[in-house]
Amino acid sequence: MMSLPFYQRHHEHYDRAYRHKALESTVSQYQKETKSKSAVYAQGSTAYARGFAAYRHASAANLSLDSSAAYSHGSSAYDLESAAYSYGSTAYDHSAAQSKRSAAYSLDSESLSKSSAAYSRGSESINKLAAAYRLGAEAYSLGLKDSSLMIEDQSYKMSPKAKRAKQNLISEDKENEAIDYSVPIFTGREVSISGITDTEEERIKESAAYVAQRNLFATGEGVSVSKVAKSTSEEERHEKKSRKVAIRESAERVALKKTLEETQAFHKKLNQDKLLHAPEFVIEPRSHTIWEKQNVKFHCSVAGWPAPRVTWYKNNVPINVQTHPGKYIIESRYGLHSLEISTCDFDDIAQYRASAMNVKGEISAYASLVVKRYKGDIDASLLYAGTVSMPLGLGVTPHGYASRFEISFVDKFDVAFGREGETISLGCTVVINPDIKRFKPDIEWYRNGVLITPSKWVQMHWSGERASLTLTHANKEDEGLYTLRVVMGDYYEEYSGYVFVRDADAEIPGAPGAPLDVQCLDANKDYVIVSWKQPAVDGGNPILGYFIDRCEVGTTHWTQCNETPVKFARFPVTGLIEGRSYIFRVRAVNKAGISLPSRVSEPVAALDPADRARLRSHPSAPWTGQIIVTEEEPAEGVVPGPPTDLQVIEATKNYVVLSWKPPGQRGHEGIMYFVEKCVAGTEDWQRVNTEIPVKSPRFAVFDLSEGKSYCFRVRCCNSAGIGEPSEATEATVVDDKLDIPKAPGRIMPTRNTDTSVVVTWTEPPDAKELVGYYIESSVVGSGRWEPCNNNPVKGTRFICHGLVNGEKYVFRVRAVNAAGLSEFSQDSEPIEVQAAIAAPSPPYDIMVLESVRDSMALGWKQPKVTGGTEITGYYVNYREVVDGVPGKWMEANIKAISERAYRIQNLKENMVYQFQVAAANLAGVGTPSLPSQPFKCEEWTIAVPGPPHDVACIEVRKDSLVLLWKEPVYTGRSPIAGYYVDMKETEAKEEHWRSVNEKPLQKKYLKIGGLKEGVSYVFRVRATNQAGVGKPSNVTEPVVAETRPGTKEVVVNVDDNGVISLNFECDQMSPNSKFVWSKNYEPIEDDSRLNIDTKGGKSKATFKDLGEDDLGIYSCVVTDTDGVSSSLTIDEEEMKRLLALSHERKFPTVPLASELAVEILEKGEVRFWLQAEKLSGNAKANFVFNDKEIFNGEKYKMKVDQKTGLVEMIMDKLEDKDEGTYTFQLQDGKATNQSSLVLIGDVFKKLQDEADFQRKEWHRKQGPHFVDKLGWEVTDDCNVMLKCKVANIKKETHIVWYKDDREIMVDEEHDFKDGVCTLLISEFSKKDAGVYEVILKDDRGKDSSELKLKETAFADLMNEVCRRIALSATDLKIQSTAEGIRLYSYVTYYVEDLRVGWVHNDTQIKFTDRVKTGVTGEQIWLQINEPTPQDKGKYTMELFDGKTGHKKTVDLSGQAFDEAFAEFQRLKQAAIAEKNRARVLGGLPDVVTIQEGKALNLSCTVWGDPTPEVSWLKNEKAFVSDANCILKFESGKNVSFTISTVSTLDSGKYSIVVKNKYGTETSDVTVSVFIPEEERQSEQEKKKEAKK
Repeated sequence: MMSLPFYQRHHEHYDRAYRHKALESTVSQYQKETKSKSAVYAQGSTAYARGFAAYRHASAANLSLDSSAAYSHGSSAYDLESAAYSYGSTAYDHSAAQSKRSAAYSLDSESLSKSSAAYSRGSESINKLAAAYRLGAEAYSLGLKDSSLMIEDQSYKMSPKAKRAKQNLISEDKENEAIDYSVPIFTGREVSISGITDTEEERIKESAAYVAQRNLFATGEGVSVSKVAKSTSEEERHEKKSRKVAIRESAERVALKKTLEETQAFHKKLNQDKLLHAPEFVIEPRSHTIWEKQNVKFHCSVAGWPAPRVTWYKNNVPINVQTHPGKYIIESRYGLHSLEISTCDFDDIAQYRASAMNVKGEISAYASLVVKRYKGDIDASLLYAGTVSMPLGLGVTPHGYASRFEISFVDKFDVAFGREGETISLGCTVVINPDIKRFKPDIEWYRNGVLITPSKWVQMHWSGERASLTLTHANKEDEGLYTLRVVMGDYYEEYSGYVFVRDADAEIPGAPGAPLDVQCLDANKDYVIVSWKQPAVDGGNPILGYFIDRCEVGTTHWTQCNETPVKFARFPVTGLIEGRSYIFRVRAVNKAGISLPSRVSEPVAALDPADRARLRSHPSAPWTGQIIVTEEEPAEGVVPGPPTDLQVIEATKNYVVLSWKPPGQRGHEGIMYFVEKCVAGTEDWQRVNTEIPVKSPRFAVFDLSEGKSYCFRVRCCNSAGIGEPSEATEATVVDDKLDIPKAPGRIMPTRNTDTSVVVTWTEPPDAKELVGYYIESSVVGSGRWEPCNNNPVKGTRFICHGLVNGEKYVFRVRAVNAAGLSEFSQDSEPIEVQAAIAAPSPPYDIMVLESVRDSMALGWKQPKVTGGTEITGYYVNYREVVDGVPGKWMEANIKAISERAYRIQNLKENMVYQFQVAAANLAGVGTPSLPSQPFKCEEWTIAVPGPPHDVACIEVRKDSLVLLWKEPVYTGRSPIAGYYVDMKETEAKEEHWRSVNEKPLQKKYLKIGGLKEGVSYVFRVRATNQAGVGKPSNVTEPVVAETRPGTKEVVVNVDDNGVISLNFECDQMSPNSKFVWSKNYEPIEDDSRLNIDTKGGKSKATFKDLGEDDLGIYSCVVTDTDGVSSSLTIDEEEMKRLLALSHERKFPTVPLASELAVEILEKGEVRFWLQAEKLSGNAKANFVFNDKEIFNGEKYKMKVDQKTGLVEMIMDKLEDKDEGTYTFQLQDGKATNQSSLVLIGDVFKKLQDEADFQRKEWHRKQGPHFVDKLGWEVTDDCNVMLKCKVANIKKETHIVWYKDDREIMVDEEHDFKDGVCTLLISEFSKKDAGVYEVILKDDRGKDSSELKLKETAFADLMNEVCRRIALSATDLKIQSTAEGIRLYSYVTYYVEDLRVGWVHNDTQIKFTDRVKTGVTGEQIWLQINEPTPQDKGKYTMELFDGKTGHKKTVDLSGQAFDEAFAEFQRLKQAAIAEKNRARVLGGLPDVVTIQEGKALNLSCTVWGDPTPEVSWLKNEKAFVSDANCILKFESGKNVSFTISTVSTLDSGKYSIVVKNKYGTETSDVTVSVFIPEEERQSEQEKKKEAKK
């Protein structure tokens, strides 16, 4: 992807600026201005063109400067860019459009001179000029993008005056020579379109280059300026400027320069590395070629922001380090990424890809790894010397080193199936012999015979040994025959395989498949014909038509070209803009919906075909992303003449396409055309394109009435006017000229492989413009048709792959052209999918088994390919070899021989012979083998035997196989005494042969075990006699020890009639496969012991009478398969087992899973039952009691369940008369059995009592009842909870609790939650002992449960309570008191049954008045009065619950004792002080109310040691005794307070204060004196009178 312009990289909103509405408004206003505004455009264009020329000149200098210089606007490049930018600003700011344009005009001359300076100094800084070029192009395109549209709109008015004056530009070679230079207008935008390949981009670049070169020499296009002098008109315009305008322009120029400088300063501050940009590789990974077992490391460096995430791939598969521990090491540090591969081998040969991705995009880099193994090959460097001794058969050619290369393909790709959008990879390992270093083959890939080039859709890779091709995003266009061609000099080899691509799942169910192969035909300036191929899948509904979409290259916006669907697979698209490139896509529509879009077409440029031809031959200008073409505009126009050669080139129901040639008389400017039509036979001509003339000599006329005849004519026009019309066309009927083809005929399927069928057909008659054919297949009877191809195939033969072997198919074909799809052909005849029969491949490994004077016995190996059917025989040829010269081949046998050994008679003694063998089957005689080694016909006189032959491996499994062989033809001088079997791994050297058996084998077979799974082995056999061990046989083909999926074994079976048989199945059979049974690996010829029956893929060998004569190994081989075989050994032990099983099957019994048994059901019913292992639907049972059969009725209910084998009989209850023997007799076909049960005496009585109890229990449970009887539990709070579980409770059910027959009143009704009833007894003690009972009752009945809590039961409960209390005890704590030290612990609560003991230093404490224990509430304590140091130590409280002791310990010593003792002393003193302090003991009231004049006497008692001092206060002031108030303190304890006559003045608060050395206490009394009401009134009256 090309780099963006500078400011686009810094501002992501750049694309919106191109479409800004304000800019469009400005441009629209600009179009209405006069010629002076054209001058602005001219000068801006000149500045840009000069910048571009300077850039090209600087590029040629090829200099490199610091990148920071690129931003320097002080250089001449900046001046150039400023001039261009001034125009862009002018065009954008419409609020000051007129003044800006004037300013730009005035800057014009200055820009020109500065641009000349930029040109002259262009070689100084390529980076400076490149940056200026980008900025200039950016500003220029911003200002002129929509201006170009304005100019085009004005040209449509065909004004006779030229729109712009001619201008010229300085030549690059001659400074003072002026030439004309036409400036192409470029937008600078760049948006990638998915679907454009690398080659397509090059094609677009060529189009841009051509347009730029064409405009170099155009007469009126663009704007050019003379470097030597300005035109006269320009000088006059400058002179006419007023001073005011000049000053304003100068001020604007200064402001604009300041703005540009600020913009430059802003851009300098930007750190480009911290802005978002797509990843790019600074250093790409490098390919490596290494030796096997070496390590390799790929490195790459990636730039981008945000920091890209790098992922490594191997052959497009992500590398997972966890799945290959130690194999791969992936590291990423500071932008440097690496992949290390340890101990490389051939599996590591691949293409490795580093993919870097961030939010801005993804990029990949590729590297290959080739791993080689040293084999001592010829050093290719010696061959370059020209004189080297070459091995025989190797010569130097002009192309390389070998006169001929043998190229073979290994691990070849098969027929591939994929779906649209998926990735499909094809690969093939190429082996070239001789392998000469430095000589690499040419790897070529073809699709349907067309060479494939790499693109974004197709990736190719050659690792040095493996060629691969990857379709990264498969489409139906990719379907076809892929051919890999490996070229070495003048020699090459090919391998091919078909790739099928199915439609992707439709977004709308029932929608058709996507069209394919979209192409652009007959492209012109504003017109192109789009063609496509119809899809094979219509979604179940006929396709109604197609929609065509277009997208301009560089954008992502798709526009629909037609409003209604078109059925014809070609459509003319008009209205294109000349010089721009487009891509197209097509969508199919049916009544269910619209399909997915097709793959986009290749880009096509809207150019004149002649221009396109010149463009391809003379590309020049650099690529800028989009082509904008301007028209020639001469100063004076010539009215063009009429077009010529007008004709209708295509006519359909929807449109008519016209074609003509431009007129000879048209002047030097471009011309356009108006198309006119009229109904045939009239002269009512109507212009078709009334508003916009067309530029191309092609036009599609729409909106014609189907079936009518029309005539057409064309007029030319230019700026001078409209010319005369052309000659009218002949009458053209609006209808499809191309008919839908007829159906193909004679559909003929033939067998090909086991998964494919060859289908041929004949071309439909009168077929025109056929695109190809679609083939469909259907399994016979299914009614469902599936497409065999999704890309129309040409020709009348196709191989349909992906079929199911053994199924019968029918086929049908339909033809395709642009008009549509034909009807389907008739269905073919059904054909079963099977491999075709072919002649076998040549036998090989011919060896001499015996030789005498006139004959030789030969042996050979069976052909590797049998041709799909069994070998019927062999033909042997021989020839004489005299002095190394072979003679003519002669036939050794006329009639085919079935064995792989044959003796040739009548040979010449001591003559050397060569032999060849050809195999034959039903298809004919195959190719003869290569000539054998020369053998001499002479009498063998050696004593040891000859080699065994026909050595074969069967029954191959993962750890074993069976080896078979035939005895030697030549036995030596004594009989054969046995055989030795040798084996080795295939890749091992000759010295690694080892013998499997130590002693000679008498038999001609051996089962070899102990093989390693997945390892390849070879074997050989040697015969021995008295003289010694003879020659070994030929080595077997390599055999891999593995058990293939689906492998089956011989199974022995005994049927219901006792017949013993061996059974073998095979699901890999060909039509000619056969089951071959053998005993001890010898064919079974005697059928008196076995009867063999084969049907389809199953074969059964049935023993007629199994006995000792039948002991042995029975094997079965299926011919014409890939080694399907198995065996089974019947020894004496196995024979006994089979005979016992056979006897059991002949005389069967009904097997019983359980004998007859009896059980009591919930209601007290008695159930007799037994269960057989298996019963058929015809099984029946007889029930017998005391030798008499009983039947189903009221007393006995009988049932036989054949599915479960359960036989049962149920009785309601047992009576005394039911004592006896019960028997069940079973019969199931031929099988019988019976079982009996004796119920007499105590057994019967016990069963009867149990049934009665169960019956009563059931009746009890019909009402409310207890599931769990009443019981108790102790809660965590040490309370006792009585609880029981009840069932069958309803709302009306009541529960009543009793203790010792007295009802316990419960505060709340029980809600029976969870079916549990509880009664909580808090602080349980002896008083709670007794008998508890709970009763449930309602209208259905009642039930009760009783719990006795007395004696032992009570003791057990109290033990548990005490245990819980003991467990609740807290840790011992220390507390000091005034008397001493107390140790205490709290329990939940205390009961007398909990015994408490105390231990001091492991000695039981004896309690005295000083040391005592007790319980206060929940506190258990030990009081130590007046503690002494002897009381220090460890104290333990022991709680005994009746069974277990529980201990709590505290250490009263050291600091703990000292602190406790100190606290004790303090508290003791405080207690003494409290005891002896002064205090008022009582006698004084709080309040005294007394009438005035009365006597008040108060007394109290005080105490204190020593005797306290007593004082009085009145209203908080000292108060002493006087005449009215007498205070007394007598006997050290009695205090009195007397007032003889109280008055209101005596009211107040009186306080007595007692005090001694231990403390002070105060007691208050309030005295209130009142006056009687009468006296108060009289006093008030006296006061009133006194006032009067």
